[in-house]
Amino acid sequence: MKIIKGVNEITREFTNSIITIGNFDGIHLAHQDIFKRVITEAHNENRKSVVITFDPHPKKVLHPERRPFFLIASLDEKLKLIRDLGIDAVVLIQFSLEFAKVTAEEFVKNILWDKLHIKKIFIGHDYIFGRDKGGNKEYLKVLGDRIGFQVEVIDAIKVDDAIVSSTRTRNTILDGNVKLAARLLGRPYNLGGMVIKGHQRGAGIGFPTANIKPEKVLVPGRGVYAIIAEVEGETHPGVLNIGFNPTFANDKLTIEAHIINFKGNIRGKSLDIFFIDRLRDEMKFENPKKLAVQIKRDIVNARTILTPYFL
Repeated sequence: MKIIKGVNEITREFTNSIITIGNFDGIHLAHQDIFKRVITEAHNENRKSVVITFDPHPKKVLHPERRPFFLIASLDEKLKLIRDLGIDAVVLIQFSLEFAKVTAEEFVKNILWDKLHIKKIFIGHDYIFGRDKGGNKEYLKVLGDRIGFQVEVIDAIKVDDAIVSSTRTRNTILDGNVKLAARLLGRPYNLGGMVIKGHQRGAGIGFPTANIKPEKVLVPGRGVYAIIAEVEGETHPGVLNIGFNPTFANDKLTIEAHIINFKGNIRGKSLDIFFIDRLRDEMKFENPKKLAVQIKRDIVNARTILTPYFL
């Protein structure tokens, strides 16, 4: 997949293409459906499939007061997911306050037509674009008919009778419902990070843990989870706690993973966590011994949940 940084870098190879455009945070099921349609149409027409997206996310530029901003996927993750689906090229537009001044008409004429000379564009049912959100699907169809390209609007996809969206996915993760989040994403939510020095209390009760400094702000809600941990390309079952470790009266939120039957020192290494299911709320125990008993139960439950992934 070709990554084109800026519209001025678009080459003739990717003109007359089949495209889609959006922020595509998370690359959830609805995004995947649009990409597959773009790819199929491009293949049938013997054209290139192109995705136009933005970095940083426009809301981070237009609403800097909203912090923290919970992105589901980092830019690198997003590009990898798009590549794995089979898109030919991504046009990555740097979003700025200056770019935000571009009107819907200017965007269509100067970029979609003059730079890409698009053949057809697929958009989501709720897509809006341009300064002051001046462009929508109806406006895009009018310009397409006038200039000479086709527009196809893709209906919403629903899971459990509710529309799949980045906002819904994001809130589901924050609520700790990682099992539903995996259904919305079409894959388990992942959180990578560096293993840093912790209090080593887990090792003291027989369950050593990896204390993780997350790369993303979007962390599932407090609780205990069944996870798959990827270390240096190998996957392992595990149990992970997100919270304040009330048994030990921590005053700082920690993310600690116990990798089942794993032996080795991974401090300073990168660890990728895939959230499979939530086991329970975080709990305060009378003493570390009772905590250890509960962790044993958690491991048994996690093994049962994770068995299909390691058959």
